[in-house]
Amino acid sequence: MTLATTRAVRVALVSALALGTVVSGLGAASAQPEASSTTRPAAWGPCAADVLAEIPAAQRDKVSCAVQQVPVDHSRPRGDSTGIIMMKRPALDPSKKIGSLFINPGGPGGAGLIYSAYGSSFFTPEILEKFDLIGFDPRGVGRSAPLRCFRTQEEADAVNDGWFALPITKDEIASTIRQSKAYTDYCKINAGPLLNFMSTEAVARDLDVMREAVGDKQLTYVGFSYGTLLGATYANIFPQKSRALVLDGNVDPQLRLTNGAQYDRERARGFEIALDAMLKRCDTVGVAKCAFAGDARKKFDKIRETLRKGPTTLPDGSQVNLTTLVGRTSSNLYSPSTFKALTAWLQAIHAAQNPSAAAALGVQSVVDVPVLNNLGGRADVRALPDTPYTADDSYYAVNCTDKPFTKSTRNWATTAAKWEKESPTFGRYQAASDLLTCATWPTRHPDRWIGPWNRKTKNPVVVVGNYYDPATQYLFSQRMAKQLGNARLISVDAFGHCILGDSAGADAAVTRYLVDLTPPVNGSVYQPNVQPFA
Repeated sequence: MTLATTRAVRVALVSALALGTVVSGLGAASAQPEASSTTRPAAWGPCAADVLAEIPAAQRDKVSCAVQQVPVDHSRPRGDSTGIIMMKRPALDPSKKIGSLFINPGGPGGAGLIYSAYGSSFFTPEILEKFDLIGFDPRGVGRSAPLRCFRTQEEADAVNDGWFALPITKDEIASTIRQSKAYTDYCKINAGPLLNFMSTEAVARDLDVMREAVGDKQLTYVGFSYGTLLGATYANIFPQKSRALVLDGNVDPQLRLTNGAQYDRERARGFEIALDAMLKRCDTVGVAKCAFAGDARKKFDKIRETLRKGPTTLPDGSQVNLTTLVGRTSSNLYSPSTFKALTAWLQAIHAAQNPSAAAALGVQSVVDVPVLNNLGGRADVRALPDTPYTADDSYYAVNCTDKPFTKSTRNWATTAAKWEKESPTFGRYQAASDLLTCATWPTRHPDRWIGPWNRKTKNPVVVVGNYYDPATQYLFSQRMAKQLGNARLISVDAFGHCILGDSAGADAAVTRYLVDLTPPVNGSVYQPNVQPFA
């Protein structure tokens, strides 16, 4: 696959339908025992047709699927259960098979089922040869009994109307707080028994059941982004059952589980660091490779402040507002292969805001701007009554369970303004997510793992961090390595969120670790395969 395709697979693969059920009538969680030794072996069989339709044709006759039952409440292993759907892509050389390699793509709420079919995007041929790759949708996600806050799409649309991703005015802030509360009210009514059992700890215990179900004595695992928290949690609950864990694009587990607001505040700073580095790189490579070159930082800040006053109309008639600017920029910072298109778009906005200067410089008025997604044409047609709601709401269910927040929105506007002053592009945008919604989330005293994080595994956990990762800044990877009881940190002088599959040096080091249990040298630094604006 191309770099762009690999990044697209990493960021955007999702699943939508449900397999498995949850039986209601659940009690509160308490102290958690380890997974039962009576776990039934995974019953592998053909994957459903709609699942196969989402993976490359060449993989469809190789993969198999299973639904593994796990306790909804792991403190009551004989109580109600829920189904976790898994997909296996078998080792290419069974005679050399070492075991299974479980994959989690992040999120939270990332549906990882079909990632096993895309193993060549992230792993070397030797890993594909020696491991069964296991993808899975965590509890409440995708096809694993998805946690849903709405019964119909119309209900969801009514709540989303007036819920601003970047509320600035008093009316926008009031409307967003009101609609966010309506959302959590719907969750309380409709989400069902899983609502109280969506912590990362619960998923780590599910993962141990799956490990046993596939016949592995110890876990081999690669987690991306939020998946690093899942891996770190597993390593500390089950240190003796951890064979080899690779964590790519790391969270700061201690901060995330003890101070959700400060964690999100620092996330905003991570995006600012990545943006500033991208703009500096743009100026370094020059206008021939980056259309926005020429004091790019000053131009970006001026664009942003102009859009705060109102939208800008581009030559094709489309309008750009501040929310569009921040949303697209944050998204494109995940994928260095999109930097050229992003900076061409930024230059088009700059030219539209400064038409006389643009004309004097001979700036082209037409750029390649991606077409807006209208849901494959479905958004062109008015929905019929009672359209089924097919998304899931696991993102907030996990975050609002794991991350502690103040249970009030009274001071939100003051906090958002403070974050925005510190992080002018992304501070308010970040504050408008978990900080706002989790304040009224209906789970008040969730059972969750908050440490310790320093239990020693026999083999070091390998922590991988990019210098300019926007979503999980490099400082988080440093903290992860320091907090774990036995870890090795390797770094990549790269942009973008996560790196496996895009750095030959890091890939080789991870391969030796996963296959031979030879950990990389702590502090090793590698380069990406492709630099931005190449």
